[in-house]
Amino acid sequence: MPVNIWIILASALVTYLTRCGGYLLLSRFSRIPPRVDAALNAVPAAVLATLVAPAAVFNGTAEALTLAICLVLGLRIPMMAMFAVGWALIVVLRASGI
Repeated sequence: MPVNIWIILASALVTYLTRCGGYLLLSRFSRIPPRVDAALNAVPAAVLATLVAPAAVFNGTAEALTLAICLVLGLRIPMMAMFAVGWALIVVLRASGI
């Protein structure tokens, strides 16, 4: 079997075990402590930043401009609306050659 298949299977197993472990750990608490709750609420933003930041830094002006505008919009409008505006903005900026 190719190495790529083994890597995909190992990644799937580690992801599954991490999710099960987190569930089992949190199910022991009758109430989630406030600091743990705050940390869990910060995870989606951290993951999104890890996916978006390299594109903004290494791809060009259109991506960096879209990221900056979405950062400002994210404080004022709902998240799905910000994603829609960001998507439309990156399409327009790339089509215009920026």
